[in-house]
This record gives sequence, C-alpha cells and structure tokens, in this order.
Amino acid sequence: MNQILSVENTKKREKARGSSGSVPIEKIVKFFAVTLLIFGVLMLSSGSYSMYNISKSKNKENKPEIFVEDTSEKTITLNITHNAALEKVTYYWNNDIPTELNPNRSKKVEQVIELPAGDNVLNVYALDIYGKESRYQKQYTLLGDINIVIEKEEKDVKVSVTGKDKISYITYRWDNEEETRIDVNKTQTEEVIEAPKGSHTLTVIAVDENNNTEEKEQEVKVVTKPKLDVTKDDSGNFVIKASDEEGLKRVEFIINETDKKSLDLDKVYSLEERKEFEFAFPLNDGENNIQVKVYNESGVSETKQEKFNK
Repeated sequence: MNQILSVENTKKREKARGSSGSVPIEKIVKFFAVTLLIFGVLMLSSGSYSMYNISKSKNKENKPEIFVEDTSEKTITLNITHNAALEKVTYYWNNDIPTELNPNRSKKVEQVIELPAGDNVLNVYALDIYGKESRYQKQYTLLGDINIVIEKEEKDVKVSVTGKDKISYITYRWDNEEETRIDVNKTQTEEVIEAPKGSHTLTVIAVDENNNTEEKEQEVKVVTKPKLDVTKDDSGNFVIKASDEEGLKRVEFIINETDKKSLDLDKVYSLEERKEFEFAFPLNDGENNIQVKVYNESGVSETKQEKFNK
C-alpha cells in the first residue's frame, strides 16, 4: 500500500513539474519565431530598396535607344525605347525645323515618317528625364519623277532640280510673296537664289513636260555676324562696342589669357536693348592682351583681339 502511494505521489510530482516547465518553452519558441519573422521582413525590405536603387542608377546611366525600320518604299518607322521616361523626342530632314513628338514621359515612342523625294538626311534626337540624350542621323534616297534639293550657302540658296523627263519650269517664293518663274526645258537645273536676312520659308515648285508637279518647302535662316569694335578710352579702360540686327545674346572677354569674364545679355536686357551694346572694363597695369567674342541670337559669333598698355 505504501508503495502504491509512493508511486502515485511520484507521478503527481513529475506531472506537476512537466506542466509548470512547458510554459517558458512555448514563450521562448514564440519569441524566436517573431524575431525571425521581423528579421526576414527587414531583410526583404533592405533587398528591395537596394534593387530599387540599382535599377534607378542604371536608368540614369543608360541612354535612349533609337531604331529606324524601313516600313515600305516610301515610309520608315521611327522607334525610341528606354528604361527611363522620355522627356523629349524630335526629328527633322536636312536643316528643316524639328518636328516634336510628345512622349508623355512614356518609355517608348513610335512614329511612321514619309520619305521625301531625293537625297535627304534624317536627324533624330531623344532626351530622357535624367538629361541623357541620344542622336541618330542617316541619309535616305527616294527617286521620284522630280527631285528638288534646297541647300543653304553663305547668303544664298542653291536649288537643284532633276527629273526623269524634261523640267518645263520651276517657281519659287519666299513666305507669302509672289512667285518667281524660271523656264528650264531640260532634265536638270541648278539655280542660285538670293536669300533675305533672317528666318524665312522658301517654297519651290517644279513641273515637267508631262505636267507632273513636285513641291518642296524649307525653312532657311540667313544671319550675318555681329559688328564688334574694341578700343581704349582716356580713363584706362578698354571699351567693347557691338551691334547686331537680331540682338546680342552673350559677350565673353579674356585678359592676358587668364582673367575670363562673360556677360549673359539676354538675362538682363530686352531684345530691342540688345541690338546695340557698349561696355567698359578697367585695364591692368602694364600690357593687356584682350580677346573679345560676342554671340547673337542665332549663335553666330564675331571675335576681336587687341593689345593695350596702361
């Protein structure tokens, strides 16, 4: 009897110990499980953030990619793709005014372009939101019944016209002025046309003996260099006097090859005020080798070098 009681008491003590000892073990297991879960979330967040930074860095380094596909005999398809949003896309033929395609900050732009007759150079420009840019240039040739090529020379424009059949005559006009007619009666002709100053639109029409007609319109910009004079006054200054029909945009000068100065006139003066400009600057003691360069609105520049002693 005593043995039975002893055994039962022993089992009760063991059971009591077992139940009281299981509570801290469960808490420890739960603690480690929660800790591992939090650690995993932190690691995942850190990894995602790191991948985002790497992706963003690559986007900043890469440039837009420009592809041109020959769609048909008379058309091509322009494709610009990138892994970052595109800010600006333009294309133009030869020296024409660029046509802007609105990318809407997308990563892909597609445009079908008709080939003009004759030999023409396609220029494409793409810019992303990070300032990375790409350029594309290629010459395309499309032979038609009549081909017109307009080339700008210094102050004139050369118009070349060729046809499969004889060209009867050509006409040209500047902007909305009256047309000027030139009789040709041969398959090829070149005409040099005096261009007015400034930016104007030239329209050329050619008609062959079969009454086939071809028309070409092109923007032509003729600018002259700014006028520039650099002198010395009685007060120990050198004086810059410059003028331009379009308006002066920027003035730069260097004294003795080391002291460089620049003036952005368009940030201070109106366009009308910038057509004539005068500026005086003190000379250094001794010899002064001075180089002055001025730019007009079209980016055409004029440079003068002078030597003055003080």
